[in-house]
Amino acid sequence: MNRAAVAWGMGLSLLAAASGVRAEKAMTPGESPRSRTERATFAGGCFWCMEPPFERLDGVLSVTSGYTGGAVKNPTYQQVSLGTTGHAEAIEVVYDPATISYERLLDVFWMNVDPTDPQGQFADKGTQYRTAIFYHTEEQQRLAEASKVSLAQSGKFTTPIVTEIAPVTEFYRAEDYHQDYYKKNAVHYKLYRIGSGRERFLKRTWGDTGH
Repeated sequence: MNRAAVAWGMGLSLLAAASGVRAEKAMTPGESPRSRTERATFAGGCFWCMEPPFERLDGVLSVTSGYTGGAVKNPTYQQVSLGTTGHAEAIEVVYDPATISYERLLDVFWMNVDPTDPQGQFADKGTQYRTAIFYHTEEQQRLAEASKVSLAQSGKFTTPIVTEIAPVTEFYRAEDYHQDYYKKNAVHYKLYRIGSGRERFLKRTWGDTGH
């Protein structure tokens, strides 16, 4: 375990939390705090590689691969892969905020991307593979921006953090064969993850942190 990386992640969460008091949503009659769920949307290049690190987290209820951030309605993978629709490959995370915080999700996001690449991610280039945090609430926006500043000041990277932080737009679920690709096609997924350079970059940057 890379203790420096873990310590940085914990510090990031504390800094982000200190940036503002968590806004509590009003509950409807009969609703308990644990019955609420929230959504987080992240783009980190190939969505195959972004599902596993979030699906293994306690408190995460589902992770869906899809497309967001573009103007074309109901885009297909073929359209998005051309880079002409404005969409990014992304994941939508449904989570229980009573079990896992948005700050923790941000930590996991940063530790699974190269936030300094303006051209895409690893072997995949184009705006459809850009990194982005699509916020659903003002609180998410504040925490995302604070975490980005903290990462930039951490000295972890020597080049600017270029990850976009933008309001969420409509999220379109990707085709079924993309969902849980790492489970359905484990061998091909592993070869792709290694061959793309993602695995090497993450281990070099963060050490063995379980990404």
